[in-house]
Amino acid sequence: MIKKILKWTVIALAVVFVGMQAVRPARTNPPVDGARTLQSKMQVPSDIDAILKRSCYDCHSHETRWPWYSNVAPASWLLADHVSEGRGHMNFSDWAQYDTDDAEDLFEEIAKEVRKGAMPLSSYTLIHSDAKLTEEDKRRLIDWATSEHRRLKSLPD
Repeated sequence: MIKKILKWTVIALAVVFVGMQAVRPARTNPPVDGARTLQSKMQVPSDIDAILKRSCYDCHSHETRWPWYSNVAPASWLLADHVSEGRGHMNFSDWAQYDTDDAEDLFEEIAKEVRKGAMPLSSYTLIHSDAKLTEEDKRRLIDWATSEHRRLKSLPD
């Protein structure tokens, strides 16, 4: 009797898993207009650019690297949601959408989130160990973001 229940439970779970694959979220990478990027609008040293591309761009740009498991539900749903939320909050590929006040706030937030260790997300660095920020990476990002925040704040209104 237990074997029969276990067998039908496994079959039901397999059917549900296969059915979940039919719900496919959009995995988009809109075209990047070089004139709208962070690099075209702000002062981004090459070392900072490398850190951002390695640790931030998968969620905060239109240059997301979609790994194989982004094709498998429920991971596909989580990844698409994280990327959508990340791009909605801050998008390095479309930095031109931000006015000076917005950019100032975003630089302040970058410094704050990196200082707290909240970014990149631990769930992301668990799988993408190359995205982990070293203490030196953190210092550089915080110094740069703070400097850009101050520079923008000092601009005349």
